Amino acid sequence: MYTHILRAALALTVLSGNVALAETIVIDDQVMVRPTNVERPARGVTMAVVEAKFGAPQTRHPAVGKPAITRWDYAAFSVFFEGERVIDAVATAG
Repeated sequence: MYTHILRAALALTVLSGNVALAETIVIDDQVMVRPTNVERPARGVTMAVVEAKFGAPQTRHPAVGKPAITRWDYAAFSVFFEGERVIDAVATAG
């Protein structure tokens, strides 16, 4: 149900040429997308670049699985790495 809404929002963003920052949240089993201005690392950058730009994380979780996935937690976002590279960064506060 929400997939078509998210796809439409993404299509409008791509077609307009503007980059929108948003976070997906769940409240009382309702999925919502709200704007966020939390700066996060870009996909593909290395752990060294993330730490140089954002400082040391509050928590470094050990790698799990194959391929190895690591999570670093900062005050306003979490960063997920595959090996040494960012695969996603998610706003956790805003």
